Amino acid sequence: MATNTPFEVISHTRKVCSLYKRMTRNLQAYYHDRARFRYEATLLRAEFDKHKDEKDMIKATRLLKKAEQDLYANLHYQPIKFPSSPGGVAYDRNAIIPDDALDFWDPVEKAFYPKYFALREQRKKEYMELWQKKYGKVDPKQYEEHH
Repeated sequence: MATNTPFEVISHTRKVCSLYKRMTRNLQAYYHDRARFRYEATLLRAEFDKHKDEKDMIKATRLLKKAEQDLYANLHYQPIKFPSSPGGVAYDRNAIIPDDALDFWDPVEKAFYPKYFALREQRKKEYMELWQKKYGKVDPKQYEEHH
């Protein structure tokens, strides 16, 4: 069951930093000329710095909410998305192949890399010995009961 309950409390400072970053990325989508973008980003930073020492949390929360609304009202129609970020064209494209896939290689294929596979077998034996030393040997009867 999915809920919208937050798993952690996000501090006001983190919310402001996140908003600043999102607003800066939004500016970057609007201004492709680097000089113009830096000018607009400097103005944005000056606006944030004007209120950085605000002690009244009610006023600070109102400012944050107003800035969120301004961002939403001025969102670029085609925001910048990095290729590997969520929503990017290359997001989640790298398949992670499990290490045990190498155990299914044909012996002819393994023959091309004899040193690697010899070392791999040695490391597997060392790992099994460490595991058995820490947890003990597996009793086949106990394993069959559970599976």
